[in-house]
Amino acid sequence: MTVFHNLGFPRIGKQRELKKAVEAYWNQELSQEALQQEGARLRQAHWQLQHEAGVKWVPVGDFAWYDHILEWTTTLGVVPARFQHPVGSSVDLDTLFRMARGRAPQGQPAAACEMTKWFDTNYHYIVPELEANQSFYLARESLFDQVAEAQQAGFEVKPVIPGPLTWLWLSKGDSFSEGAGDVAKLQLLPALLTVYIEILERLAAQGVEWVQVDEPALVLDLPPAWLQAYATAYEQLAQSPVKLLVATYFESIAHHIDTVKQLPVAGWHIDIVRAPQQLNAVVEALGADQVLSVGAIDGRNIWRSDLDALSRQLQVVRAQLGSRLWIAPSCSLLHVPVDVSSETGLDEELKSWLSFAVQKLEELRLLIALLEGTVSDADQKYLLAQRSALQSRAHSARTHNPELRAKLKKIDQISRTRTPFAERIHVQRKHLNLPAFPTTTIGSFPQTKEIRQLRRDWREGNVSDAAYEKAIQAEIERVIRFQEEIGIDVLVHGEAERNDMVEYFGELLAGFAFTQNGWVQSYGSRCVKPPIIFGDVLRPAPMTVAWSAYAQSLTTLPVKGMLTGPVTMLQWSFVRDDQPRKETCQQLALALRDEVLDLEAAGIQVIQIDEPAIREGLPLRRADWEAYLQWAVDCFRLSTSGVKDSTQIHTHMCYSEFNDIMQAIAAMDADVITIETSRSNMELLEAFEDFHYPNDIGPGVYDIHSPNIPQQEWMVSLMQKAAQKLPAERLWVNPDCGLKTRGWPETQAALLEMVAAARYLRQHL
Repeated sequence: MTVFHNLGFPRIGKQRELKKAVEAYWNQELSQEALQQEGARLRQAHWQLQHEAGVKWVPVGDFAWYDHILEWTTTLGVVPARFQHPVGSSVDLDTLFRMARGRAPQGQPAAACEMTKWFDTNYHYIVPELEANQSFYLARESLFDQVAEAQQAGFEVKPVIPGPLTWLWLSKGDSFSEGAGDVAKLQLLPALLTVYIEILERLAAQGVEWVQVDEPALVLDLPPAWLQAYATAYEQLAQSPVKLLVATYFESIAHHIDTVKQLPVAGWHIDIVRAPQQLNAVVEALGADQVLSVGAIDGRNIWRSDLDALSRQLQVVRAQLGSRLWIAPSCSLLHVPVDVSSETGLDEELKSWLSFAVQKLEELRLLIALLEGTVSDADQKYLLAQRSALQSRAHSARTHNPELRAKLKKIDQISRTRTPFAERIHVQRKHLNLPAFPTTTIGSFPQTKEIRQLRRDWREGNVSDAAYEKAIQAEIERVIRFQEEIGIDVLVHGEAERNDMVEYFGELLAGFAFTQNGWVQSYGSRCVKPPIIFGDVLRPAPMTVAWSAYAQSLTTLPVKGMLTGPVTMLQWSFVRDDQPRKETCQQLALALRDEVLDLEAAGIQVIQIDEPAIREGLPLRRADWEAYLQWAVDCFRLSTSGVKDSTQIHTHMCYSEFNDIMQAIAAMDADVITIETSRSNMELLEAFEDFHYPNDIGPGVYDIHSPNIPQQEWMVSLMQKAAQKLPAERLWVNPDCGLKTRGWPETQAALLEMVAAARYLRQHL
């Protein structure tokens, strides 16, 4: 019998219950005991749901209070010294939260740990920080407690833990390189494996049969020393009393097939959605007793699967492997919303095309029924609906626009070039008349409860258009006057009208659809509702011009027009899978080009097109980088290249590693780029220094993901480091990211410090 299992389930709850509970705890509106009870309730509900769907073992360990890597880091006792945690003692929940966000209800505030993207997804994790003589020990009992919790509720369990090599690869430290495969980190592997063995033995003592060990780093281009480390590590771990399922996803492991053959593990999981070509190679490499878990249903997108085609594809594998074939999603279902049945606002045709976590489990059950020949009458009814939905989507007129298709055929005729930066920057400086170390923010200002309620009331028809416009204009004026008062040089309008930096634009573009409850976790308590790109993208009318023009009318200082770039809109949406992503991105770029030109015509002198997702969209295999970067950069330039020399184009990128894509970033040719550098202590600037990046740059000096208020001295010291790496005349002073999630009091205090820091720099540098 083919085994049905799952790699992980969304932890946030259908209505973001975990987010609300965690934030209430941070605000000291909920006790830690009540928070723990809510976590237990959610885990129980999710285990029950998976059990009822037919999952053999419920995954345990996929739950996290902030992110799963931070959970594991603290389980291993890896806590940076600044958090004043006694080595050898248990790590409490408040220490975990202080590592994530700089503060918690208990414990002294400290600089939060660095945060970055989880491979090529929009999920973030807290980067583990290592010391040269790093010690490891079992510092938390939460995994074992949750295993016992599930067992006591009557569930069979499969614990899920990050693999030692993936965790080590993702770590950083002053003595080590970050993400570059520094072999020095491998010196820590023996000590790390000692704790892993202890954990596996503890799980075995609890009666656990299988442990899922996630090793997505194995899909990357790994140096020989790291491949050898896999062999060394799993020779030891395989001696444990539990069976190990090594889970890989997001790409193929076929290029490391010799290493795969060496590892004496009980089973492998592979992702055939992202890398179907690896299936035959991995089947051939399996040992006689090893199981193969095939990730057949897309764990990262929301379209229904063609179960008939999958069944035909896997019949041969089933004939070869028999009961050694397991079926699962391609990766954890963390990356998709919980349940499409909660969506009452979507039209029935579009809704029939979609599959969220609950539906994906049902698809997996039906796929196994097809493979086993056990399709019931009820299953047959579901399969008929599935086939009908696939046919409806394939032939729907709503997915293609002939006029846009004709325009795309001539897209190569549109110029992507501007006057060289060295010439146009002089025009811009004269035109804008800015001081040295000009100050700005990234775009959004705090979105208060009142602003969010106003938007809800307007959408529900409880506030008239005129009243809504008046209220938003009042908030814009408040933001403008505050920036003028404290001395910001290039202003923003604050984005009070925007619910999300992608969703807002998608609502105004054709080809997008939106959910009511399609929440996914981005980081910590931050949840987003990715738009769904189901058809050709067009801009029926200007999207931001009226708000930006109103803001500019209030002041003589320049106000930035704020747009989200084409690649980020692509990456942060659920994208149609019936055409290449490049084509969808080009459609987005054409729509944004029209918006940019309309902003310029309305008198907006500075336009920011945010592209924080350029790096995360990078393919995981280096051989595929060039093709992606070529069309990604081209789409950015397609959006921006129509403006005059005097119009200054900004872009923003956050929580990314830039060293290996500097040429592409420079090729984007933005006049000013703003980046995150406060958490990394300006480390990211080294890439720009080494590359001799030619354009202006704003290294963020204010970590907006922490409630801590940075002091002037701290910001000055960061900018002094920046001025040692890059010419001072090309430096801007700004926060790391938008201020939407912060409160007004801390924002006001932090920006006052930032402006004071810029004034100090003007006097002393």
